[in-house]
Amino acid sequence: MNDRLLKALRRQPVDCTPIWIMRQAGRYLPEYRATRARAGDFLTLCKTPELACEVTLQPLRRFDLDAAILFSDILTIPDAFGLGWSIDEGMGPKFARPLRNKSDVERLPEIDVDAQLGYVMQAMRLTRAALANKTPLIGFSGSPWTLATYMVEGGGSKEYKYAKGMMHDQPEVARKLLRKITVAVVDYLKAQVAAGAQALMIFDTWGGVLTTPDYGDFSLDYMAQIVAALKADATAADIPITLFTKGGGHWLEKIADSGCDAIGLDWTMPLRAARRRVGHRVALQGNMDPTVLYASSDKVEQEAKRVLDDFGDGDGHIFNLGHGIHPTIDPDRVATLVDAVHRHSRRD
Repeated sequence: MNDRLLKALRRQPVDCTPIWIMRQAGRYLPEYRATRARAGDFLTLCKTPELACEVTLQPLRRFDLDAAILFSDILTIPDAFGLGWSIDEGMGPKFARPLRNKSDVERLPEIDVDAQLGYVMQAMRLTRAALANKTPLIGFSGSPWTLATYMVEGGGSKEYKYAKGMMHDQPEVARKLLRKITVAVVDYLKAQVAAGAQALMIFDTWGGVLTTPDYGDFSLDYMAQIVAALKADATAADIPITLFTKGGGHWLEKIADSGCDAIGLDWTMPLRAARRRVGHRVALQGNMDPTVLYASSDKVEQEAKRVLDDFGDGDGHIFNLGHGIHPTIDPDRVATLVDAVHRHSRRD
């Protein structure tokens, strides 16, 4: 088995730096677009285990990646809460029944992960079997704060009018919602581990829009609760967990204190500086700017080497982009990147 990723997450020596790419199964691949067309729409693609397995495997057939990440979406949990998830091709995800007050939050049902999200676990089992222990499989969830923003706003937002309004004016309602989501995320990630996930990642996409006090109170605290619950679970205890807060470079020490195994970094946080701040307590994942992949092959290779040099010698680096790959990237640039990372990081 290619265990570079799992070793790097545990800060153990590897023969070369492992690489995988956020959103590596996605629209930049023509085979993905063909499979999505066959599915008919994005939600059907997500909820059909055989198709989700297929698109999870597609990037591994093209590139020498060191991990697969299950094709799914962070909004599966809000969908399971019954908020009416849909995709507007021009505007992104929408929820028909957003949460705006205490009664809305109190009406949320408990989620039965096996019954309502069983399609995710079935896709996980199919993918793990197809990988045949050759490549590790990553499971994931959105963070409670990030999921709450979608559930309260009813979709994406630039101002977070309703989510931040609830946080400021109805903090106990916001905390009640975050507690409910936290319980669901813990159950969801435990189920993914039982279905075959060998590493876990929590995407805190909107944590970086908060102030430092609010980030601790309304985002990081709940992620830390999830980490603690998983580490206390007999089945999940040894599964490495990565926390990724986009725009979270201010809070690296606090994130490292959460008990996670690795911190994902966006491209605004230098790896060398991050290492100085967190030491050897956690591994670091990242962090090339995704737009570099629009440049020439030579520039992609130069930037890959620069990121590797920025981390420097030692263990505990997983190469990734600083956010998801853009859908109009040329797949040939990804091949260049993967080859460059392995070649320039090879240990003798």
